[in-house]
Amino acid sequence: MNSNKAASCLDPFEQGAIRVKDAVAQILAATRVPDAYQRLPLRDCLYRCLSQDIVSPLDVPAHTNSAMDGYAVASHGLDSEGKKRFRIIGEAYAGKPFDGSIGPGECVRIMTGAIMPQQADSVIIQEEVDMLDQQTIEIERALGPHQNVRFAGEDIKQGAAVFGKGHFIRPADLGVIASLGIGECMVQRKPRVSFFSTGDELKSIGESLAKGEIYDSNRYSLYGLLKSCHVDLIDMGVVRDDPQSLRQALLTAAASSDVVLTSGGVSVGEADYIKDILQQIGNMQLWKILMKPGRPLTFGSIDEALFFGLPGNPVAVMVTFYQFVLPCLKKLAGMPVKPVPGFQARSLSAIRKNPGRCEFQRAIASEDDQGNLQVELTGKQGSGILTSMSKANCFIVLPEERGNVSTGDVVRIEMFDDYLRG
Repeated sequence: MNSNKAASCLDPFEQGAIRVKDAVAQILAATRVPDAYQRLPLRDCLYRCLSQDIVSPLDVPAHTNSAMDGYAVASHGLDSEGKKRFRIIGEAYAGKPFDGSIGPGECVRIMTGAIMPQQADSVIIQEEVDMLDQQTIEIERALGPHQNVRFAGEDIKQGAAVFGKGHFIRPADLGVIASLGIGECMVQRKPRVSFFSTGDELKSIGESLAKGEIYDSNRYSLYGLLKSCHVDLIDMGVVRDDPQSLRQALLTAAASSDVVLTSGGVSVGEADYIKDILQQIGNMQLWKILMKPGRPLTFGSIDEALFFGLPGNPVAVMVTFYQFVLPCLKKLAGMPVKPVPGFQARSLSAIRKNPGRCEFQRAIASEDDQGNLQVELTGKQGSGILTSMSKANCFIVLPEERGNVSTGDVVRIEMFDDYLRG
């Protein structure tokens, strides 16, 4: 056998190619979180990571209050059955408490959220009350303490650690922080990402196509993925297949970015210059991954910026972004990087596969009539068939050692939404 045979994208066992999980580990090991923070108004902190803990300065709720509309009473001695009458001595509203105290046989008309009057410890909901006249109510059941009452600090105690450093702020979290009276937060700076496509055959939307030319779809897919990651991005367009142009574009991008992404130009063709240029102006850590699609992936650095040279095929661009770029961006944003949860599903499709590479088949997951997960391929799985991603909501993940899948076999699936979740 000729040991000098050129590298081939069809060779799943090529020497030097590494497993997906090992590639992710190397990428994360090379990723350093920038020591750069921002103090922002609370609304601008959505989908950002905290750079310091949030400790509650107060109890939430701040006062013991009513959980329902009704009548506040002192429950002592009311734990027996039988009719009980109360005289209404006042009203309490949220923000307008009743200033007096309640004695035996007395009650206060109270609204949800209003502070409980002195001596009152329970609320009779209005649906259980008979109005005898404008000043008198009657109930027919036993009444114990603390019914329909929310206690001060029941949700959050003063001094409690509410969110820790690295917490990813979601919509509900904005409300929690607002309930503490906190109007600004310290958050990690957004990662800065520059991206461009390479290829003389690529044309922008609106231009006419000559024979052999295609529209540049990869930049639009990457734009959508990057917007979902809440990063600051710079779209550098299409850079032609010229070593000097590519070299200058990479240096310009690296000077202002945490991450530089390119698509195309990383395979073994005569016009694929990215890998060689990277080795000249930076360093290359990875090139070949035991996966399909997306095997030719270049990862390294240029000065302080990390570099990902993604494949040129549209599906391979998106698959490699999900598997390798996303974990890197999450770490740069200050988020903890966790494995994507996987689920077991019954395959409705037969899948041909040779052992040797991890495959990411595009598929649609759903529930059968019994509520069990099932999954089927979106159709043809070529790395140039972008509709296979557009129709899908998950990957069927087939590990390196797995062979063919028969209809009815159980497979692992990973949902697209879980990749993007913080």
